[in-house]
Amino acid sequence: MARADRAQNTEVELIERLVGINRVAKVVKGGRRFGFAALMVVGDGRGRVGVGSGKAREVPEAIQKATMQAKRNLIRVPLREGRTLHHDIKARFGAGKVVMRTAEPGTGIIAGGPLRAVFEALGIQDIVAKSVGSSNPYNMVKAALSALEKMESPRMVAARRNKRVGEIVGRKSETPASDKKDQATDGEA
Repeated sequence: MARADRAQNTEVELIERLVGINRVAKVVKGGRRFGFAALMVVGDGRGRVGVGSGKAREVPEAIQKATMQAKRNLIRVPLREGRTLHHDIKARFGAGKVVMRTAEPGTGIIAGGPLRAVFEALGIQDIVAKSVGSSNPYNMVKAALSALEKMESPRMVAARRNKRVGEIVGRKSETPASDKKDQATDGEA
């Protein structure tokens, strides 16, 4: 018991965002049975996010099921400076396409409904995102998550290629000023 108590105390407080609720109907012999479907996004605000959906006869039950599924499906996303993406990325899921671009500090979250919920839960502060095609929140959120799963930091790319981060990022060594003058005079002659 003491172990379980410690695990709950060290667990990070998760941000939960309700993306959408739909009333669904099941046609049976006596008519229709109504229920509810919920789509939830859960994140820790520091680079982890998950999505879940749940169905139940009552709204709170559907939300609870969706939240539990989202907590089970958490993924880690590398963030640049803890505020934006490392590189621009596109992804699609079904008919939903998503384009996400890095942004300068102070830009904020420029994105529509379901995507905004994903970025807030993830902890991104500066991003520009656009959804193209389907406006179905399920497809938009799943397209965003598939893009975020593909996100790689320069450190991850360097490790995969057995190189240093500076070689991947493209930092070049400065040439001395005298060499620059020589290059300029060679071009004029």
